[in-house]
Parts: sequence; C-alpha cells; structure tokens
Amino acid sequence: MQELIQRRRRAGLVARSAELDLFRANFDTPPEDERHRFLFHVHGNAGVGKTFLVREFEQIARERGALTAYVDESAGSVPEALEVMCRQFAAQGRRFKSLERLLVSHRERLHEAEAAALAALAPEAEGTPSAGSMAVARAGLAGLGMVPGVGPFAGILDPAQLAQGADRLRAGLSARFRSHEDVQLVLSPESALTPVLVDELSDAAADVPWAVLLLDTYEQTGRFLDGWLHDLMTTDRHGLLPATIVVVTAGQRRADPARWSGFADHMTALPLAPFTEAEVRGLLAARGVVADPVVAEVLRLTGGLPVLVSTLAESRPTGPDDVEDPSATAVDRFLKWEQDPVRRAAALAGALPRWLDADVFGAVLEGSEAERECGDSQLDELYGWLRGLPFVGEQASRLRYHDVVRAPMLRMQRTWFPRGWADRQRRLAAVFRRWREEVEAGRDTAELWADEEWRELRLAESYHLLCARERSVPAQALRDLVEACDQGESVAGRWTRLLEDAGRDAGLEAVARWGRELSEALDAGGTHAVMVRLLDRLPSPPPLTPPDVLPRDVTDAVRRLRPRPAAEDDRDLLSARVNRTETPAAVPPQARPPEEASPGEAPRTAGPFQGSLPGAVTAGPAPVGAAPDGGEPDGGEPVGAVPDSAQDMDMDMDMGVGVDEDAGEREPSGWWDVELPPATAARIRRSQAVALAARGDYATALVHLRQAAGLAPDDSGTFALMGEYHRARQVYPAALRDLRKALTLDPAHSYAWASLGATRLALGNPAAALADLDRALELEPDYPWALIRRARAWRELGDPARQLADLDRAVLLQPDSPWAHCERGDALRAAGRDEEALVHFDRALTLDPAYTSAYASRGVTLSRLGRHTEALADLDRALEQSPSYAWARTQRDEVRRRLDDSAHPAAHDSAHGPEHGPDPS
Repeated sequence: MQELIQRRRRAGLVARSAELDLFRANFDTPPEDERHRFLFHVHGNAGVGKTFLVREFEQIARERGALTAYVDESAGSVPEALEVMCRQFAAQGRRFKSLERLLVSHRERLHEAEAAALAALAPEAEGTPSAGSMAVARAGLAGLGMVPGVGPFAGILDPAQLAQGADRLRAGLSARFRSHEDVQLVLSPESALTPVLVDELSDAAADVPWAVLLLDTYEQTGRFLDGWLHDLMTTDRHGLLPATIVVVTAGQRRADPARWSGFADHMTALPLAPFTEAEVRGLLAARGVVADPVVAEVLRLTGGLPVLVSTLAESRPTGPDDVEDPSATAVDRFLKWEQDPVRRAAALAGALPRWLDADVFGAVLEGSEAERECGDSQLDELYGWLRGLPFVGEQASRLRYHDVVRAPMLRMQRTWFPRGWADRQRRLAAVFRRWREEVEAGRDTAELWADEEWRELRLAESYHLLCARERSVPAQALRDLVEACDQGESVAGRWTRLLEDAGRDAGLEAVARWGRELSEALDAGGTHAVMVRLLDRLPSPPPLTPPDVLPRDVTDAVRRLRPRPAAEDDRDLLSARVNRTETPAAVPPQARPPEEASPGEAPRTAGPFQGSLPGAVTAGPAPVGAAPDGGEPDGGEPVGAVPDSAQDMDMDMDMGVGVDEDAGEREPSGWWDVELPPATAARIRRSQAVALAARGDYATALVHLRQAAGLAPDDSGTFALMGEYHRARQVYPAALRDLRKALTLDPAHSYAWASLGATRLALGNPAAALADLDRALELEPDYPWALIRRARAWRELGDPARQLADLDRAVLLQPDSPWAHCERGDALRAAGRDEEALVHFDRALTLDPAYTSAYASRGVTLSRLGRHTEALADLDRALEQSPSYAWARTQRDEVRRRLDDSAHPAAHDSAHGPEHGPDPS
C-alpha cells in the first residue's frame, strides 16, 4: 500500500485516478479484444495538467515493461521526432541502429537538397541566401514534397509555376546525390524513414511486451505529426505496426474529426477539466492538508487548476492563518509557505528567463542576495531544490516554469521594481550575448543561422532586451525574423513566439499583438505569409518618377526590331500553362557593362530606384540592439543604455514610498511605432517580388522591386531582377535599361549577362546576344539556362553544330530537364534527325506530361516519320491544353491534309522552324 501511495504522490496526480486506471487497464486488455485502445488523446486548456498526466502514463507503461518515447515541441518535424525517439529508446537499452543511420543520411541529404533548390529556383546562389530566394527554394521543395513540416510554402507556387523549376531542381539533386535512395530520402523523408521505424518496432516487439509513443504539446507537434501518425496507424503504407503499440497524444485541441472520426472505435479521448472540489480535497489530503479554511482558500485561489493546486499543496499549509490574507498576490500564495528568503528570491529570479539550466541559473542569481548567501555547493543545492518545485518542469535538460505561475511572478517584479527589472533583463541579455559571441567566432552567417545553439542564444538575448524595452530592439527583432524565415517555418515560428512572449511578459501589448498576428500568418500561409504581413510595417515607398529617356541605341533597336515568324509570336502568347518561363535563376547575379555603351556613357537607370537582391543586405548577423548600418542605435545611444523616455518612465517610482503598480505596465508612447531599417525593408520588398514572379505576376513584382530600389540603391541584384522581369513581359527597352544598370553596379553578374543575352536575342541581334551569353558562361561554365539561350543564338547565326554542342552540354548538366530535352529535340528535327529527336520529345513528356510545346513538336516529328495518326493525337492534345496555340493548329491542319492525301508532300515544316513551344524571350 505504501508503495502505491508513493507512486501516486510522485506526480501529484491522485485526482486523475479515472484516467490513470483507464490507461493502466488497457495493458490488461489484449490487442485482439475490441475494448483495447491503440490511441489515447488527452486534451484541455493550458495548465490543466496534460503533461503531468502524460508523464504518469509513461511511468505506468514502463512499470508494465514497455519501451517508451516522449516527444514534445522541441521537435519541429517528423524526422526530428524520430531522432528524439531513437535517443530515448537507446537510453532504455534498445538501439534502433538502422533508423539512426538513415536519420544521419537524411540530415546530410536535406542540406544538399536545400542548396540544390536554391540554385534551381531562386534568383541568386552565392552569398547569404535571402528570405525571398529561400522562400522560393523551399516553395519548390515543399511543392514537390521535399521538406517536412513546411506545407504552407507550397502556396507560393501553383503547379504550373512549380513545374518550371522542377527540372532544374531534379537535375541538381541528381548531380549531388549518389543514389535513388538518397533522392527519395529528401523527396519524401517520411516515406523513407517510417518503414524503417516500423521494422525496428516490429523487431523490438519480440523482446518487450509493449511500446508506447507519447506525443505531447500536440497543438504544436500535431501540425506535422498528425497526418503522419494517421497514415502510420490506419494504413499499411509504411508497413504493418505491431499490435502492441500504444500511442498517447496530448494537446489543447480535440482530435481532428475530419481525420480521426473513422478511428473512433480504436481510440479514447480524455478531456481534462480543472479539478472538482472533491479532487482538490483529495490531492490536498494526500499532502496532509485537510483543514477546511485552508482548503477553501486553495479552491478560491486556484479555481481548481491542477498546476496551482499542486503548487499550494506542496507547501502543506497547516492553519487558517496561512491563507488569511486575501489581498496577497498570486506570487505570495505560490511561495507563502516557503519561509527561507534565499529560496523565495531564487524562485522569483528563476522566472525571469524563459528557460533555465545550471549556467543560466547562476547568471540569474549573479550579484543577488541569494548568490551572496550561497557558495558554489549551496547554489547547486538551491538549483536542485528549484528543479523539484511542482510548477517547474524539465524538458531536454532545461527547466521551464509553468506559464500560469511564471506570469504573475514576472508581473510582480516588473511592476514593483521596474528599475531592478530592467537592470536584471539587461544583465541577462549581456550574458547571453557573451555566450553567443563565443559560439559565433569565425563563422559565417549561413552557418550560424543553421546552428541550434546559436539561435537559442540569439533568441534569449533578444527576449531580455525586449523585456528591458530597449528602443533599438524591435527593428532588430523583425530583421532577425526575416533571417529566420530563411531557415523554414519551425525557426520562423520561434521568432514570432519571441515577440509574443516578450510582449506579454514585458507588458508591451503592441509587441505581443504583432507576435500573435505574425504567428497566425505563419500558421496560415508559411513564411511567405509572414513576409506579406511584414510589408504592412514598411515606411511609404519613395514616389515613382517617370522612367528615364531611353538611350538612343535602345530606341533605334526597338524601331529596327524585325517581326518574328508568326509561329514564334503565337508561342509567346501562349497561356501560362504553355509558357514555361525559363529564367536565368540558378546562378547569382554578376556581370559587366554592355559593350555597346559609348565610352564614358553611364547606363541609364530606371528612375531613382535601385537596389539589391535579398541575400546581399548583410554580411553577418548584427548584434542584437545594434543599428542596421553597424553604428550606434537610436542616435548614438550604446546598446544596453536606457533611452531617456524609458528612464523617465522607470525612475518615477519611489521605492522608498508607495509603489505604483501600474507604472511597470505603461508602454512607452510610440515604442513599437518604428520604421524598419531601409535594408531590411528593401529585402522584404524583394522577397515579395520574387514570390510574385514565381506565380507569374511580374507587373506587381516590378512595383515591389522599384520600391526596394528606392530603399537600397546600390545593389545590382534588384536591377538584375527588374531587367529579367521586364524581359519576361517582353518590355525589352526597360529590360535593357535595368540590366545595364545591374552590370554597371556589378561587372561579374552572370545572371544579368544571361538575361541581357536573351533580351538581345529577342530584339533580333543574335551576334550581340552571343557575346553576352559567352560572358555569362565564362563566369559560370555550368549554366544550363545560358547554354540553351546561346544554342538559340547559334541557331539564328546558322551554326547548327555549335547549337547542338551547347544543347548536349545542357542535357548533360540537366538530364531531367524537359526544356533542355525539347530544345535538343527541335534542333535534331531541324537537322533531319527525326528518330533521335523523337527520343528527346518522349523524354521531355515523361518528365512533364503537361508540356504543351513538347506535344506539338513531337506531333510534327511523328508526321515526318509517317506516323500521322499519332501525330494528330499529339497536336490535338497541345490544342486542348492551349486552344490559342496557332502554330500547333497550323501543323494539325497540315497533318490532316496528309491523312486525306498521303501523296501530299510534307512542305509545311518551315513555318515551325527549329523553335519549339514556350519561348519566354
């Protein structure tokens, strides 16, 4: 009996006896029995005791010999959750070796995939990746199912636009990965990892009676685990799970009825409510607290919330005098029966950081009375005491106060001692800054943002500076959020929660509100939606001015622009489905001024607006609180100094007289009404432009780029993008103007060189185009987009041998590119090599079954080979997909004539020429 009582006291959950009995009895019910449950879902509001109950379930399972794994919000994806499981299984003496090895491979391959996606889908590939380019890269990965946990990114690209970069992405993956299994590990990590998990669990089932997976904080983890778990438990897609698997999920929401309603007979929902009076009395009685006045006061103070009841019960009040003062603050009640002033001070101080370990605890107490009273050994003892408090939980070797206890502790310190509050927050920020600087020494920006330890320290530093109400920090926090978006939704979510937490804890409602809005945007639409929301914070852009007068040579070139063959014009007017706009992305922007600019003539600009690509804004992470340009924040005030208005706000409290409890709540007037640094604002504008262009909305993208250029006038990337987007819209004079500006700013801008070559080719100047494309390929020899464009220039110059040589190289570099195969097929057909051409058209359509121009080109080739019926089917398919495709209609009419009169010569191919399908030039 005594042992059973001790077990119940262990987690302070005597009141949850019904739930505990139900879970315990499940192990006595064979899996074959229809009463057995394979899934338990615990749900209820924060503070209701979900985590305590789940941990008690874990203990019960272990008592029954089960292998257990507990996962919470520290995991940000299915692969991360599997890593947590492997570590915990290993700690219990069961290594899942095959799964561990595969997870290591997944991490390596995912890093390579992100690099390939950036090269294939974003407009720049060198330097620090930008928010916009990473958004597009991850949009491609997400849209192709390559990145777990970032589904909302797929909204950036619709299927047609996603297909435009898929070929380049697959080629990049093929070049980087050693096997199909490596590619699959990134393309669909869950499908690659989960069968191995199932096999490992099946092997373990031979040695252990049960295996229990406990998935906590499901309101967070369920976003990526719920669909995976449903597939795992209700389908055989990943293999057959052993019948001895039991899963527990716990979160604030009910199980999704749309997903789990069909599983109702195999699961049990456990809704948790605050304790009833009887349950409160039972828990207090287990702690020896039975006096009615004491119980009544506990009921009044806690409202039955389990974490508060457990906290007060742990102190074991013995008489009515202990709970007599109804005006005492919530914090006084949490610690009222702890008489040791050192412990009381340590508990209050421990609430300041969002998480604690022994080092942070020592920093919290530095210079305090508790530190003066304690030696090192006593500090260790004090930390051990803190770990045992019922409102302190431990996750991943870190302590965290329960929110319902921490919040009143923070409010008391902030309102009673505002100067001390600010000083302690600055000291903690300085500690985290020092630790961060130690971690970041000698490392570049991209490496730091991928480092979990560095991010944790950066977050902690920013949190404490926000709590200290440093005026320079809000802009820096938003700037960091832009960087965090580069790392994906999981990391971005931590920065939006930073704003929520700091705003709430520091009494800064505007900050908290912004954090909530950004978190909602992230949940609804991924990091792209966060960028859109951030646009609302931008200052008004500079007024647009009329474009500059175009240079005479550009005007003359436009006048001399020869009409292209009707077939080519028709193809440029195809629907978005046909027009697979192949842009020169995949190479970072670099180049030199156009050769035909007269000596001393500066290339014209697009009015006053100039700028840079997103990744070119910063060379590394600025210190939190520092001004964007590296100078002193806020007119020269050093980081950590209190702005005068904040000092006035804090200093008006007379600690020796009465305390104005609202003083610490006053939000400084206009504290959050800050303009973003121009470089950050420009970066967000460019990110939005890249996302819009990925959807084909070049006109709106150009508006954002002009605004970005007005904010960051010296970066070539913005002009390179503007020029390319003008080219895609066939506004060639503006394209030439902006590309010239880009090349003036950066003479090694291969992206701009390639786009300039494509523009001049469209203007009917293949010789000049050839020179530009040669320069792009000098800078970047393995540049498939430039190779295909140069092949078109060779075609116009009447050099089919060099045309095919460039296309051979492009296909070699991008073997899975439908565009490259279709271009080569057209070149082979023009050379009379129809059988070889057919192979490439077939390959293009295998890679992209919706490639309209490939159907048209293959139809012509089949007709030339005498296979008129098949040819007619292909041309019909092309016209079904694009009824306005005039060239395909002409060729279909010709095939029909051939079918009607097999003796009619095939004399109409000249209308088509070597050009195939969608040409964005």
